[in-house]
Amino acid sequence: MFNSSFQRKIIHIDMDCFYAAVEMREDPSLIGKPVAVGGHSRQRGVLTTCNYEARKFGCRSAMPTAQAIKLCPNLIVLPVRMALYKQVSQQIHQIFHRYTEIIEPLSLDEAYLDVTDCEKCSGSATWIAREIRQAIFDELHLTASAGIAPLKFLAKIASDQNKPNGQFVIKPENVAEFIRTLPLSKIPGVGKVTSELLSEMGLQTCEDVQRAGLPILLNRFGKIGKRIWDFSRGIDDREIQSHRERKSVGVERTLSQNIFTPEQGLAILDSLYPELMRRMLRAKPDIPLSRYRKMGVKLKFDDFQVTTLEKSAVEFRQETFVDLLSRIWLRSQGRSVRLVGLHVTVPEEGKSGQMSLW
Repeated sequence: MFNSSFQRKIIHIDMDCFYAAVEMREDPSLIGKPVAVGGHSRQRGVLTTCNYEARKFGCRSAMPTAQAIKLCPNLIVLPVRMALYKQVSQQIHQIFHRYTEIIEPLSLDEAYLDVTDCEKCSGSATWIAREIRQAIFDELHLTASAGIAPLKFLAKIASDQNKPNGQFVIKPENVAEFIRTLPLSKIPGVGKVTSELLSEMGLQTCEDVQRAGLPILLNRFGKIGKRIWDFSRGIDDREIQSHRERKSVGVERTLSQNIFTPEQGLAILDSLYPELMRRMLRAKPDIPLSRYRKMGVKLKFDDFQVTTLEKSAVEFRQETFVDLLSRIWLRSQGRSVRLVGLHVTVPEEGKSGQMSLW
């Protein structure tokens, strides 16, 4: 359980619809209109982000542009200007460095800050977060939301509580009560399908998990089950990693019921593929999808043996994963499958890219 005597101070900063906000700052005539940034519909493009006006129509990141325009015919789709967004992101980080050197960027628009030893603002993480957000607004004319908590995952959850342009603090003495009533769907990494499976098990809040046994979650969900169990008890020992180079992006799903045929595997792949694409765009927004050339599929069988098949020099498209799945399935040898995963290897920086998706 969470130890309230250890009071690490973590801030999670999340810019509000970053790319679209930058574009609206550059062209104020866009304010109040539905705006998205992404690829052209005629080129099978996808959205990287959209503003809150566009989200009211159901538009979201990683959605095909053509689909978004059907939902919102007046949607203004602007091309990606990655050099501009990276420049603004660097300016944001310059503000961060006024308060701490312990910064873990998650993407151009999102980062963790450890301000435990910061003496500014009388050492108050709440005041530091407010000052950072005010500086971003005054100097860059953009808004950011912030979450403040003694645990990493709680800081991320808190930053979403008062979006946009707000902040939320979870004090050490309030952690236990906040976690007790926290819906499991709020835990990072718990998607819609996992949340539904948990609900079917009678587990909807962290308090429900606190009463459940760890083996039940491990058997059903594997590694994510252990994370759910830990987080539900206020256990998160992860430190802010100032220097982290991401090598791969992946998504996997532990199934509520084992599957037996490649056709069933393809149905799982259909839902995993768009989630993988969303994670890729979020984790590495400056790398076009067309630059990813190494893909892999992972299976875990009913005897808990894990196998992975990868292929290099291939195009990032769903058909590549379909081919890999059909081949790796031969290794099942009559065993049922309890987990399916997809992943891509992040291309090395500095290597010449192929034609951009956009």
